[in-house]
Amino acid sequence: QVRLVESGGGLVQAGGSLRLSCAASQHIFNRYSMGWFRSAPGKEREFVAAITWSGGSITYADSGKGRFTISRDSAKNTVYLQMNSLKPEDTAVYYCNTKCRGSNAEYDYWGQGTQVTVSS
Repeated sequence: QVRLVESGGGLVQAGGSLRLSCAASQHIFNRYSMGWFRSAPGKEREFVAAITWSGGSITYADSGKGRFTISRDSAKNTVYLQMNSLKPEDTAVYYCNTKCRGSNAEYDYWGQGTQVTVSS
């Protein structure tokens, strides 16, 4: 059973920084990408950033461009999200996501989430 374990969330003042980490418990077959989504109270879960595992191609949501940086460490089976210049509207539970593409199926793994709270 694949587990994604997130860490690094917390409380920070506006303008501050946090670094989220997500470590996979084991090798993931057919892994296509790893990334982050977030869910704020009263809002649907939204995409934040993703990186393809083999080629390192990166995608950001507009909300994080210029402030967030996603990276991966293949040897550690870990993806990171460096968040700078945080705003109160970044407050949410952040979820790690892995997208897998098999020969005839696509599926996802999710972490349990880590709370990020940005105070004004």
